[in-house]
Amino acid sequence: MSLLYPYQRRYLQDKGRFKAGMFARQTGKTFTTTLEAVIDCLEGEASGHPRKWTILSVSEPRAKDALDDGVKLHLNAFKTAFQELEVELPSSEKSFEIRLPGGSRIRAIAAKPSTARGMSENLILDEFAHHADNRAIWTALFPVISRKDLKLRVISTPNGKGDKFYEIMTDPGMGFSTHITDIYQAVADGLPRDIEELKRGLNDPEAWAQEFECQFVDASTAWLTYDLIANGEDAAAGEPDNYTGGPCFVGMDFARRGDLTVIVVLEQLGDVLWLREMVELPRTSFAAQLAELDRVMQSYRVVRAALDQTGMGEMPVEEAIRRHGSYRIEGVLFTGPRKLEMAGALKQRLEDSQLRIPISPTLRHDLHSVTRTIGPSGAPRLGADRKDGSHADRFWALGLACAAAYTDAPWDLSLIQTTSALNALDKRSGWTVPGKVKYRGY
Repeated sequence: MSLLYPYQRRYLQDKGRFKAGMFARQTGKTFTTTLEAVIDCLEGEASGHPRKWTILSVSEPRAKDALDDGVKLHLNAFKTAFQELEVELPSSEKSFEIRLPGGSRIRAIAAKPSTARGMSENLILDEFAHHADNRAIWTALFPVISRKDLKLRVISTPNGKGDKFYEIMTDPGMGFSTHITDIYQAVADGLPRDIEELKRGLNDPEAWAQEFECQFVDASTAWLTYDLIANGEDAAAGEPDNYTGGPCFVGMDFARRGDLTVIVVLEQLGDVLWLREMVELPRTSFAAQLAELDRVMQSYRVVRAALDQTGMGEMPVEEAIRRHGSYRIEGVLFTGPRKLEMAGALKQRLEDSQLRIPISPTLRHDLHSVTRTIGPSGAPRLGADRKDGSHADRFWALGLACAAAYTDAPWDLSLIQTTSALNALDKRSGWTVPGKVKYRGY
């Protein structure tokens, strides 16, 4: 026991019947729990009352690893003789087993509802949050440990909210004693890890929070997953010098204090929108913001610009329309439905691989910060926390630009070559403002 870290000893010293442990990655949760099963079997061998344990793992390879890197390692350390077997179960699943001379046994199998039934022995649920359909597995296995002399051990890193492991760790009414060891506690107890090196190498705040800080991160609420964002990243995006002279769409999210004012320029090449420039203006006067918008409108062939008209945006939008015409400038009020439209336009472009954005951790995290929740009326709502000087301002500017690109344009883009030609569109009689955006709803 002296070779164990304090957090491992604390876990082993808990003899409760129902026990759950949430450990950071690579901190020895399987090692510690299999040691408990080995010690229990050795005590049973010594007393003439053999013990049986089953480890339910996420897969057959993981089940075999639990025996090789855990059970066998401990038995060898105790210099105990054992027999190793591979048995085919009636369900055609493989059972990897270790048997001791006195009749005790530890086996490991892949976790499925079918394999969880029909047993009557102590159980270890290894990485339970990552078991496929862990609620069905729970329903099948819980009657297995109905005898009061049997024990249940549930160990895992978290895997979001809403699964059975989340309930076990957060609901005191389930009767589990719980142990939580994040990377900070493990290192404080002597585990040799370089926290900052790991954090830099992972470069994913959500994954870090879940895998190493043991936080229940509900990824299902993120409007844009990191994988979806990565689908649109391209090293050639974000460089104004790469502009080819094609038609452009602009989104602008206004701010005055605290948040950023952001202008996004998207160039259309075929059916793909390329982000050519992203202008970020912290704590900038409206006069300077409008001057920057003027520069953008003169530097690119801007077909349509969607500007945030909510609150303080009323005045600058009115002025932008006066300067550039109502056919090129659209004021957008950030109502719930309009926010969903803009966010839907952005999401669809990424899903269809029709958007190219720069490879930027700051932009990536800003895009991921917007979450989808359900309001009291049952309607979906989008929101984001303020972080690093931004309130998802880059997200909304990009969403505005994507929404602008979906409007019905009554003109031939090939004829629009100059700013003066674009301004002339506003003076033509008999035209109507482009209609609603067209894209799939979410």
